[in-house]
Amino acid sequence: MSHNTTALQESARQLQQLRGGFEQLAHSQISASALGQQARAATTLLQALPPRYGEVLLNLLDRLESSALFTEESCSFSQKDLLDNLRMWADKAQAQLAANPG
Repeated sequence: MSHNTTALQESARQLQQLRGGFEQLAHSQISASALGQQARAATTLLQALPPRYGEVLLNLLDRLESSALFTEESCSFSQKDLLDNLRMWADKAQAQLAANPG
């Protein structure tokens, strides 16, 4: 049981780090690529969530990283909208972790 508790704590920590990364990106403190690397490294979190969560996160990150290659005007989706979607993903992931603690 302590392993599940430890994994849940690590998942919560990784989710909090991702939320921090979202805010850093919003304030141009990190790049979209750096956020993508951080999110992909959150393996404990991704393993604790249903597979669909990982798929959605990776899709959003791919779009975010692609949007960083273009100016706002030439991109079909804005970084702000993608960040809003990532924040919503984090809210749902947090609820999922709380609903299924182990």
